Amino acid sequence: MQTVLIVIHLMIVLALVGIVLIQRSEGGGLGIGGGSGFMSARGAANALTRTTGILAAAFFVTSLALGILARYSDSPTDILDRIPSQTQGTGSGVLDQLGGTPAPATDAAGDIPAAPAESGTDVPSGQ
Repeated sequence: MQTVLIVIHLMIVLALVGIVLIQRSEGGGLGIGGGSGFMSARGAANALTRTTGILAAAFFVTSLALGILARYSDSPTDILDRIPSQTQGTGSGVLDQLGGTPAPATDAAGDIPAAPAESGTDVPSGQ
């Protein structure tokens, strides 16, 4: 039922967009429009205005029906309920899958402790 209503809703949306785009511009906001149409000016205005109103009402009704149908369906779901929950520290995140070297450990103050110098190696003294 919901799929049929969605298809009808989408057809109404496409028809509404098409009818609105066919209508003649009355304000001339961009300096365009006002040319000849495919019907007489008065007949086109009445028919297109009436069609726009009917399609807008149908759009409103189908939108309400879809909302009510979604709310009172057998299993109302929230989009946040569809996301699988993960516990922190599992190591299965995107960054964990990239590999690389782990970040150095920090002490309580947030500073990275200096690595102890290996004995028996020459450390340059800056001279």
